[in-house]
Amino acid sequence: MTKTIPADTIMHEATVVIEVPFHDVDVMRVAWHGHYVKYLEVARCALLDQIEYNYPQMEESGYAWPVIDLRIRYAQPLKFQQKVLVTATVAEWENRLKINYVISDLESGRRLTKGSTTQVAVEIKSGEMLFESPKIMFTKLGLNGV
Repeated sequence: MTKTIPADTIMHEATVVIEVPFHDVDVMRVAWHGHYVKYLEVARCALLDQIEYNYPQMEESGYAWPVIDLRIRYAQPLKFQQKVLVTATVAEWENRLKINYVISDLESGRRLTKGSTTQVAVEIKSGEMLFESPKIMFTKLGLNGV
């Protein structure tokens, strides 16, 4: 079942600035591809903090939200000391939590990388995966009446 979201609903988004550190780069001063996941995680946590439902609050509500899918499209490399914006945006929340990401150069605004993560709710007590997001997710996103 698909729900129609009112046009005036605010989509939740958070942006963080990251300077690529030396310990994340190779001899060519390019960030190793695996570190991009860490940068996405920093933006995702900022987004979850914004809706007051980061991992400690998830656990308190009785749910774990493991990442079950991760996708990254590397368009341009990230380089040592480059300052980048990492933006995380809630894309889906009904049956799963899907967050889209864009990494762009702070100075030029040029998009360097994009990606997404998909998380599902798991009831901690039973270990059962839910096939729709629990009400707490809708509450945290301000979608009680939807």
